[in-house]
Amino acid sequence: MPNSSSRRSTADDDSEMFDLAPVALWLEDFSGVKALFEAWREQGVTDLRAHIGEDVRRIAECASRIRVIKVNQKALSLFEAADFSSLTDNLSTVFRDDMLKTHLEELCQLWSGQPHFTSQTVNYTLGGRRLDILLKGKILPGHEERWDRVLVSTEDITELENARHRVTAAEQHVRGLFEHSPVSLWVEDFSAVKRLLDEARAAGITDFRTFTDVHPEFVERCMAEIHVIDVNRHTLEMFAAPDKKTLLSRLPEVFRDDMRPHFREQLIDLWDGKLFQQREVLNYSLEANEVHVHLQFSVLPGHERTWDLVLVALTDITARKKAEAYLEFLGKHDVLTKLRNRSFYVDELNRLERKGPFPVTVIMADLNGLKRVNDQLGHAAGDALLRRAGEVLAKAMETPFNAARIGGDEFAILLPGTDERGGAAMIETIRQLVDLNNQFYPGSPISFSMGAATVQRGERIEEGVQRADLLMYDEKRAHYTSQEAGSK
Repeated sequence: MPNSSSRRSTADDDSEMFDLAPVALWLEDFSGVKALFEAWREQGVTDLRAHIGEDVRRIAECASRIRVIKVNQKALSLFEAADFSSLTDNLSTVFRDDMLKTHLEELCQLWSGQPHFTSQTVNYTLGGRRLDILLKGKILPGHEERWDRVLVSTEDITELENARHRVTAAEQHVRGLFEHSPVSLWVEDFSAVKRLLDEARAAGITDFRTFTDVHPEFVERCMAEIHVIDVNRHTLEMFAAPDKKTLLSRLPEVFRDDMRPHFREQLIDLWDGKLFQQREVLNYSLEANEVHVHLQFSVLPGHERTWDLVLVALTDITARKKAEAYLEFLGKHDVLTKLRNRSFYVDELNRLERKGPFPVTVIMADLNGLKRVNDQLGHAAGDALLRRAGEVLAKAMETPFNAARIGGDEFAILLPGTDERGGAAMIETIRQLVDLNNQFYPGSPISFSMGAATVQRGERIEEGVQRADLLMYDEKRAHYTSQEAGSK
């Protein structure tokens, strides 16, 4: 068996290893804590956390029962202590503030019968510098009954915690930018869409546009495979959603109808490797209102192989679209009557001349008595008469027919794909609507002088316009002749 000399050598080695360990080590005596625990148990205490909660001073009482036997050089260096005495004489400087809260967790682990404990706590150097500490303690073998030898390591994780705080702060900053962005932001997972495209490619599909022409259900399937991970606050406002859960559960109401051809084009771009895209699309709010948006789509860096993280930004351009539509309306419509204007009429004549369909019937109409009303009752009354004329002609029109105001009291009606009988039927419909309109508007009645001409393929439509014009003027002369005869 080993002699006394070898035993001393082993002890010396253990002491040297303890002293030179690269981690701050504390050898402590917890026997006083154990005795205090036994006394509390004899008093009937079963829940240590609740017992200490009744009087938090009991944590300090436990701490005061711990005796530090020795520390190593790393511990003295970490806590900026010159020697053992200067450290132990100033433990109230080292263990304070948040330390007592985490000390409770250590005590509860020992109370439950565990021979070891772990906690993350805050200590302070003798110079006042804050240290984030990972603390681990273990009752040494052979001392489980008395707890008189507990080895405690205190690892400085301040830099690690600072880095974690910086990452957390950065995440909060990014989250704040996401949540409070003035545009609608969607974080989506397109990985299932990528799998479907990869499967189609593996099946030998090369012309994806033709493939989706023949199989529109494939586009629907891809649309259903998009997984929305998150949206920001502006998205909820834009789509009139009370919360994210409601919006995500009602996405088919948002992406429907006119969205499908846009999404097909998006798929074709993805098929061609375009991982950043932008286009104008039409969505719908949960209140069923149209929402025109400028969509920017980007597979985020690092996710190009899986498409599992995609950022979609939607800028609401509804107001702009309405303004553009109104400007387009003004460019092709007469503001007063809401009918098409002369510019549209000229363009449509040229289009019909090139493309038909023939026969094309042209009706030229003139509003009777407008000058008299303007002269006798004023232009406001004349404008009211023109608005009524617009109501009548608009009511008579069905696609692809169009009525246009081409002068002060002059109107033209273009009826593509319509023969003489269709033109005569349209004139009769207009006269019936005029009679009905006059019943609702007492005072100045409206009436039209009209002439119709039909143009066959190979004829100039302008010649038909001239024939219809002559017939209209014949009827107009007859109208005024009849009025003059009636007034005598």
